[in-house]
Order: sequence, then C-alpha cells, then structure tokens
Amino acid sequence: MNYSGPTVFELGEVAALKAAVKNFRKVETTLVGSGDDAAVVAVSDGRFVVTTDTMVEGHDFRNDFSSGYDLGFKAVASNVADVAAMGAKPIALVVAMVITRDTTQMWLEDFARGLQSGCNQLAPECEIVGGDLASGEQIVIAVTAHGHLAGANPVLRSGAKSGDKVALAGTLGRAACGLDLLLHQDKTLAKAYDEWVAVQLRPTPPIELGVLAAKSATAMLDVSDSLALDCNRLAEASDVSIELDRTKLEGYAAVLELAAQSMDARDDLVRDPLDWVLYGGEDHALLATFPKDSEIPRGFKVIGEVVKRQKDAVTLGGVVLQARGWDSVSS
Repeated sequence: MNYSGPTVFELGEVAALKAAVKNFRKVETTLVGSGDDAAVVAVSDGRFVVTTDTMVEGHDFRNDFSSGYDLGFKAVASNVADVAAMGAKPIALVVAMVITRDTTQMWLEDFARGLQSGCNQLAPECEIVGGDLASGEQIVIAVTAHGHLAGANPVLRSGAKSGDKVALAGTLGRAACGLDLLLHQDKTLAKAYDEWVAVQLRPTPPIELGVLAAKSATAMLDVSDSLALDCNRLAEASDVSIELDRTKLEGYAAVLELAAQSMDARDDLVRDPLDWVLYGGEDHALLATFPKDSEIPRGFKVIGEVVKRQKDAVTLGGVVLQARGWDSVSS
C-alpha cells in the first residue's frame, strides 16, 4: 500500500479535509452536515441511540496490512453494528482522527472513500456528518454513531428470559482466521484464503437484520469481542444462563478447516477452527434471544437456548464456556 504525494500537514487541515469530504454522500435525515460547528440531524422519534468506538494504530490495527480504505470501512462496520444491535437504523457518523505528520493526503482520501463505501454497503441511509482532525505520534480513529429508533423500543442485553431461543446472524470465526493468516510467517497464505482475510479487514455485519430482529427479540448485542465473551455478557446482564449447542456451531468451524490445516502444515502448530468461532472477534455478528414460540427472523440461526440462572453463565455441550476473547485494554 503505497501512499505517495504531499502529506496532510503540507497541505494544511482546511485543504486536506475539503478534498477528503468530497467522497461523502448526503442523506435526507441530515439537515446540516459537515462544515459548521455541529451537525443537525432530523429524527421523528424523541429518542435516538448513540455509540462510539476507537481504533488505535499498533493495538487495534496495523498499517502494513490494512489500507486507509480498509480502516475507513472497518470503522463504519464496528459502529453501525452496535447501533443495529439496539434495534436502531444508523443515520449519522462523526469521525475524529489523530494522524501523524507523515500521513499523506492520498491515505486520508483513501480512508474517506472507505468510510463512504462502508456506509453505502452497510447503512445506505447513514451520512458522515462531521468530525475532527488532530496530530499525534500514532493514528487514532474514533467514530461516534447515531441511530434512529423510529418509535420502537431499544433492544437491551438485559431482556433475555428462560425458555428463549438464542440465535445468531452473520459469521463467526472468519475475522479471527483472517487475522492469523495475515500474521502468519508464510505470506502466501493470506492470498490463498483472501475471503477470510477480507472479513478481518472489512467486516460486513448484517445491519438490516437488527431492525428486523427488534420486532420480537428480547435481548441483542453485537458479537465484537468473541461469542464466548459476549454470550457471557448477555447472560450476566439478563441474570440467566445460556446453553449453546455445539453441533450448531460446528458448521461455522468446518468452513475454516482448510485454512487451519494450511497454517498447521507450515509451522507445525495445531489449530482448532472452533477456537476461532468461540473466542475470535471482529465478525460483528448479531446475537439475539427470541421467545420460545416466536418465529425466528430469516437470516438468524438458532445456536442455543436460555435457561434459568445456574452456577455457570454459559455452557457449550454441558462444558463451561469461559468469558474469553478480545479485551481492548489488556489484549
């Protein structure tokens, strides 16, 4: 990824941002967009949801395998997934960035294109309405997303009830597999399994299914840190236990088997694809619970059930599933 040409600092903030924001598209709900001291966004409901997420160079991403476009797309995906998990429709994003003195204008514009592409693909009614640009020792990307409830009640983590079905929409384990491929000493593997690498670099969570699920879901969240960790979070918030069906998760692992075998053959390690499924993050699937007698929305797959609170919050095939996954502070 070669970003040549003048740096953002050589052009100056005003000129650099003016060129970058040309990539952004307007949507109907934005009354005042980028350019003023603050944006103005119209909502028909007196309530809206808001969430934020930060990506730090060297901790959350690496520039040697993530392009500016990748990072823009991923920043959108991780935030609109949180909005969708509340049952809301993403309508506005604010993007604040810290860039280094050698960040080129070409990189910034590629990042902006990634932002807009993420909106186009995942949340077409969402606009980047503003943000901030500052300088520092490493790149930091902070996105704040706003969502429209349109009169519906938000879906919380705390609403699951005993007897509910646990269901998932989206992928599991693919982003974690993609990361291992990118980090592997044999760099040809990432090209051989580029589909899994793409999920790591540009995840595509099923955003539209969040609003659909909200009509009947009792609880929901975005699986960003791992299925194991986020299932435990949901169980704790709802004061219930969750029993996952191992046979329902084996299919997610099966599609990753060849990639695991290819990596094993090159470094003499043994990988279990189910570990990616259970403990890998960043696919941004939607995990939801639905009443026992309700119809599961198309796009969701039942993977377990909610039971009364037991000693252990989450089990898989009768075995305790520890709350292990990505920790944004200690990982």
